[in-house]
Amino acid sequence: MTESTRPAPPATPGSPGSPGSPGSPGSPAERLVDLLDLERIEENIFRGHSPHEPLQRVFGGQVAGQALVAAGRTTDGGRPVHSLHAYFLRPGVPGVPIVYQVERVRDGRSFTTRRVVAVQQGRTIFNLTASFHRDEPGFEHQLPMPRVPDPESLPRLADEIREHLGALPEPLEHMAHRQPFDIRYVDRLRWTSRELAGVEPRTAVWMRAVGPLGDDPLVHTCAITYASDMTLLDAVRLPIEPLWGPRGFDMASLDHAMWFHRPFRADEWFLYQQESPVATGARGLARGQLYDRRGRLIVSVMQEGLFRKTDG
Repeated sequence: MTESTRPAPPATPGSPGSPGSPGSPGSPAERLVDLLDLERIEENIFRGHSPHEPLQRVFGGQVAGQALVAAGRTTDGGRPVHSLHAYFLRPGVPGVPIVYQVERVRDGRSFTTRRVVAVQQGRTIFNLTASFHRDEPGFEHQLPMPRVPDPESLPRLADEIREHLGALPEPLEHMAHRQPFDIRYVDRLRWTSRELAGVEPRTAVWMRAVGPLGDDPLVHTCAITYASDMTLLDAVRLPIEPLWGPRGFDMASLDHAMWFHRPFRADEWFLYQQESPVATGARGLARGQLYDRRGRLIVSVMQEGLFRKTDG
């Protein structure tokens, strides 16, 4: 299982930018692309770096994104991923490389299936199954996107926290400068338990990468996989405690599933609508829908998280 609270994004800078490279040298967007650029060790084995960060565990979105990169690198590139299903098995250690072993399960006429096992220090920490589908014509329908304010009318998360606290604590200031995604909550943050009275387990954020990510569709898919683990469990916590106050629960992602419906860019605004239909037995279920600015549903997400009350 992997910590799913807000991550301190990758600290390892990317290589100096060349003309046309995404982002500026050392920018959060470039570091995200660098984080997703795995080293191929053998035909079906890849290695990803894991930044040194002051977290107890490696951020789950990082592992899921890197595993999907490994799976995608073993396909012909003509079939975009349409779904993934994953389990977080053990906490990853920050700063220690992670090896991704890919099994080529099936290459069919329309679908390609890959299974990925992530290994760190000789132990399996994560596994993922991803399915890729050749584009085919078909009918379409979807439920409408919720009506929410535009992202430009909402404060950046860091600015909203600064406004309440006066200044960001040093760890959050460090995170704000290195965060690869601009996050803006649709509803104002609540800071006291009294403000949570009657609050439903629903929340929504606008997100986009803080800089351009290039034109490789796999990079955008893996970047949005990274982002999908950043705020999803907020919906579970919301009726229990303020999202940005002291935490009364240890949280960890247990599993993660995604369905990719349409092409998208992770460096353009997308709305992440999140809700929790149930929480019981120290576990909470969350589901999310991601919409682009045109109101098209682009990705659906499900995740179960572990919530254990802290000893304090």
